[in-house]
Amino acid sequence: MSKAKLKTLSSLIFSSKSFMFSHPNEFSRQNVLPAVTRFICTSPPDDLHGLFDPDDPFSTGGSPVESVSSEDFAFLRDSLMNPSAADSVPNVDAGRCSNDAVLIANALLTNNDGFGGNTQKFLRQFREKLSEFLVVDVLNLIKNPELGVKFFLWAGRQIGYSHTPPVYNALVEIMECDHDDRVPEQFLREIGNEDKEVLGKLLNVLIHKCCRNGFWNVALEELGRLKDFGYKPTQAIYNALIQVFLRADRLDTAYLVHREMLDAGFSMDGFTLGCFAYSLCKAGRWKEALELIEKEEFVPDTVLYTKMISGLCEASLFEEAMDVLNRMRARSCIPNVVTFRILLCGCLRKRQLGRCKRVLSMMITEGCYPSPRIFHSLIHAYCRSGDYSYAYKLLNKMSKCGFQPGYVVYNILIGGICGNEDLPASDVFELAEKAYAEMLNAGVVLNKINVSNFVRCLCGAGKYEKAYNVIREMMSKGFIPDTSTYSKVIGYLCDASEAEKAFLLFQEMKRNGLIPDVYTYTILIDNFCKAGLIEQARNWFDEMVKEGCDPNVVTYTALIHAYLKAKKPSQANELFETMLSKGCIPNIVTFTALIDGHCKAGDIERACRIYARMKGNAEISDVDMYFRVLDNNSKEPNVYTYGALIDGLCKVHKVTEAHDLLDAMSVAGCEPNNIVYDALIDGFCKVGKLDEAQMVFSKMLERGCTPNVYTYGSLIDRLFKDKRLDLALKVISKMLEDSYAPNVVIYTEMIDGLIKVGKTEEAYKVMLMMEEKGCYPNVVTYTAMIDGFGKVGKVDKCLELLRQMSSKGCAPNFVTYRVLINHCCASGLLDEAHNLLEEMKQTYWPTHVAGYRKVIEGFSREFIVSLGLVNEMGKTDSVPIVPAYRILIDHYIKAGRLEVALELHEEMTSFSSNSAANRNLTLILIESLSLACKIDKAFELYVDMIRKGGSPELSTFVHLIKGLIRVNKWEEALQLSYSICHADINWLQEEERSSST
Repeated sequence: MSKAKLKTLSSLIFSSKSFMFSHPNEFSRQNVLPAVTRFICTSPPDDLHGLFDPDDPFSTGGSPVESVSSEDFAFLRDSLMNPSAADSVPNVDAGRCSNDAVLIANALLTNNDGFGGNTQKFLRQFREKLSEFLVVDVLNLIKNPELGVKFFLWAGRQIGYSHTPPVYNALVEIMECDHDDRVPEQFLREIGNEDKEVLGKLLNVLIHKCCRNGFWNVALEELGRLKDFGYKPTQAIYNALIQVFLRADRLDTAYLVHREMLDAGFSMDGFTLGCFAYSLCKAGRWKEALELIEKEEFVPDTVLYTKMISGLCEASLFEEAMDVLNRMRARSCIPNVVTFRILLCGCLRKRQLGRCKRVLSMMITEGCYPSPRIFHSLIHAYCRSGDYSYAYKLLNKMSKCGFQPGYVVYNILIGGICGNEDLPASDVFELAEKAYAEMLNAGVVLNKINVSNFVRCLCGAGKYEKAYNVIREMMSKGFIPDTSTYSKVIGYLCDASEAEKAFLLFQEMKRNGLIPDVYTYTILIDNFCKAGLIEQARNWFDEMVKEGCDPNVVTYTALIHAYLKAKKPSQANELFETMLSKGCIPNIVTFTALIDGHCKAGDIERACRIYARMKGNAEISDVDMYFRVLDNNSKEPNVYTYGALIDGLCKVHKVTEAHDLLDAMSVAGCEPNNIVYDALIDGFCKVGKLDEAQMVFSKMLERGCTPNVYTYGSLIDRLFKDKRLDLALKVISKMLEDSYAPNVVIYTEMIDGLIKVGKTEEAYKVMLMMEEKGCYPNVVTYTAMIDGFGKVGKVDKCLELLRQMSSKGCAPNFVTYRVLINHCCASGLLDEAHNLLEEMKQTYWPTHVAGYRKVIEGFSREFIVSLGLVNEMGKTDSVPIVPAYRILIDHYIKAGRLEVALELHEEMTSFSSNSAANRNLTLILIESLSLACKIDKAFELYVDMIRKGGSPELSTFVHLIKGLIRVNKWEEALQLSYSICHADINWLQEEERSSST
């Protein structure tokens, strides 16, 4: 290159904004472009494991790092052992060098004759021993540029020896020392004066070294110096220069070098041409790449086309990459496995998953298979994109390619499906289950995280038995669970209300020698408390204490909360004292649980006093025990504390006080959440204050809280009860606009409200519609609908609904039977009513009031009152089946079917106490038997009543006497009249009877 051309080239390079220098000759390491990554990849690294194939010659890789041994640190050892070495004559570190090299180096360093006669005389003995390795060792040992150059020149003059590239490199290394990586001009001239050919080779080595290290600007400097000394660059130099500019993304400069190279009569080698084509394709200039190949008169091969495809994939030019693939085939150049892997990995890096399918299909068809790591990356990518179906299909493709899916790929697939926050759809989860079954057959296990995630999804799908068996199945394949794995699985089973399976898994955990920690015990205690199994929860609490596992504040809080809800304040207070004695300080969650527990136990006043003490009212003394030990942050109520108290106040209809708390929250800077607003809106709706509820609803919207299905449900229920159907429909429309579908509670409220305004057919249409929408009626819905049809006399429809609900897996409860028996009796269908009673008796019912209360949950209070169940519950702890007997007996009496009435009465009195209602029914039956001339049966009933402590009425004797007269038993009638007149009987007055009825 002429000086003019060099000047033009230099000005082009140094004018780039990316590389500004204060002076063209000021080249330091700080100014030089650092070595860039290898040519094949400039995109950010992907986080997909296995994305790059280790067999891919064009994949990204770091620079090779030389291995390190202890000998490399020998200089430190020598330095410590000879602290005065710096002040003495230089000693040579022999290291791994030969003895001859050490002798020569020591002689050169110790003879102070400037490589004079003595030195040369000494060196004569080594002439025949000169070799590449000896010269390199000497140069490395002396580390002195002046001596190194002189020794290099001396060695070059010796017969039978010639310098090799490693020798030139060693000389360059020592000449650059202490001269800012530039070889001083004097050394070059000294070598040139001795041997011009050697100087030319040395200058070429210098340029090669700069190019190899990525120092393109220094390489240009050395190129200029080479020309100044009158040498021409070789073909190898031009190739090296083009490569360094391509690695630095300086395509235009590479073009200039290429033009000069052509002018000099050289052409690029295949590797350099491939690099050039790759860089052009990566820049989107693929047509120029083709022109360059033609200009070079190079016959493209598979490697060259593969590099072009790689560059086009980097530029996201996938259509063009496919065109190159087609051009490759047209030139009878067959793509190989590397070509397809480059194309597949390029599409994968750029998330072109649709193209990946196409490329993979082509690849397998032509017998070129991706590596297992690429399969792993593909499955991971498709899982991330949500295409789980294709990810699963890749397992089969992997097997067809001769690779057996193993631990990594199964965990990628199952983890991808089950590892998200939301539960997978049923069809997607089926894929995970299939993969799990295949994995078990292959003897592969899930990792600990995926075991937990898979169990969570099984519980979410209602497959509790499978969830319970997962750990056991994994252990049979060599999986070793730890306490954390067991704890998570137990937690998921508890969340799914599978307390029994959680308990069995807990027992299995202990049998396997794992010691439960506080987290495991707390999960069980908390969930069993929520399920009402307080005694079992307490047993575990005592067990953990006995085993030396200290309960934490969460453990204590869960059990205290459960005791309070069960109306066992003494046990709760005792446990609170224990907590304090163990140094466990209550936190805000504990105080919130105290307030919520007292509210649910009906002691709303005590809950309010705890809140007042939290707010700093020290005058309240009866809750002192809760405030003896506090931390700094435990007293200030949070949104959940306010929510618990507001909900409790609303439940006992103290909505004004609850609303005042809402204002207090705002003053305290505590922003209400949906739970608080929902509780307050529901409270106002329950007491019929719809306007106030609407005001809270408006405030909720102003504060940025979005109403949910529970918010709308409270408003809709109140509007239907107030028979404001027009407004109710508007609220439903608003709810649907907000993308909230009605739940079973709202549908039931709508059905009940329509029935109350006489729109039974419309209510039935709503029930049919809810099933079509995928929301299935529950027992409350069916019972409301049965009651609605019964009130309009459609008892056949009522019985049809009863059969329908049973066939659909919705079991009727005693409220349903009570309603149906009422309507059957009212319609004269006594036998049908009797059959319903028999069916009701054969069904399992709760035997105590607590269970009875559970059964009537969901029914409105007005409805329960109308059936007389509230009064019944207050008077007896027995099952509320007696009222159904009374109804049937009464209607059988009215229908004159006294035999059946007597049988039912005998059954009822066998398990029911002698209540006033039962006594009145007995008196009515005695009267009816007397009128029917069944006087013997009447007297038997009378005697049985007296034996059980019942009090007769005067009218009862009158009916008995009339009955005796009707059957011509005058003498017995007179005797009874006489005994009545002379007996001291405590008569039950008619007024008292009517009041008890």
